[in-house]
Amino acid sequence: MAVHAHPDDESSKGAASMARYVKEGVDVLVVTCTGGERGSVLNAKMDRPEVWKNITEIRAKEMETAREILGIRQQWLGFVDSGLPEGWLPDSDIELPEDCFYLKPIEVAAAPLVKFIREFKPHVITTYDEDGGYPHPDHIKTHEVTMEAWKAAGDGNRYQEFGEPWQPLKLYYHMSFGRQRVTALHEAMVAAGLDSPYAEWLTERDWTRDKGPRITTRVECAEYFPLRDDALRAHATQVDPDGFWFSVPMDVQQKAWPTEDFELVESRVETVKPEDDLFAGLR
Repeated sequence: MAVHAHPDDESSKGAASMARYVKEGVDVLVVTCTGGERGSVLNAKMDRPEVWKNITEIRAKEMETAREILGIRQQWLGFVDSGLPEGWLPDSDIELPEDCFYLKPIEVAAAPLVKFIREFKPHVITTYDEDGGYPHPDHIKTHEVTMEAWKAAGDGNRYQEFGEPWQPLKLYYHMSFGRQRVTALHEAMVAAGLDSPYAEWLTERDWTRDKGPRITTRVECAEYFPLRDDALRAHATQVDPDGFWFSVPMDVQQKAWPTEDFELVESRVETVKPEDDLFAGLR
């Protein structure tokens, strides 16, 4: 089970790993916490009045297409996107809409996820780290809700209305862009005589809190990168097919960094780090 904030997040974080596991016969469920109703239209080709008017329906249709491409199952948690006001941080005074996901009490927000865990019975759950991967209110709330559900789903005294308890066995955070990965991709582009989209990242980003050293698990999935990109392009309101995320040629990506990376946060089974499989200790 992969728990994500918005439709499109599942295709930009861990999609190739999911596609690999589907190919291996693993049953994969994505839980999407919000409908992405307040997200921006980030593809200029889709920035049209009729798109904005029907953004909720369009994003749901994009999710359906991405789901089919990846071969996964998917459920909506049913909450409303919080948006991302300029300058918002968890300790800021910037207000969010009253109906949004971020402002829901944790017991309310986690309840449907506990229900899905007890119904689907996942052995492995993936989600975001403590700052959401980046400080978006819905990503932070997704982390909090997943942590609550991880603890509560196996407790027969909690959320009793959702049936028999089920305790997942391994919990992971996505680790997307550590300095080592960015450097590897940058150097591979330079070696190929191409302009690197990561040059400014390396010189201008603050790497003092680089999360790369937290990686415990690298899942080999390079052959599924094209499928991942197809799923990402399905989210046409969110991703420009000619934009940044597709600027590194596929063969360069596959050779320079052929894995998707995770941090093992909790495990109820014995495993040896580093891992090369989210199911290490479970096979």
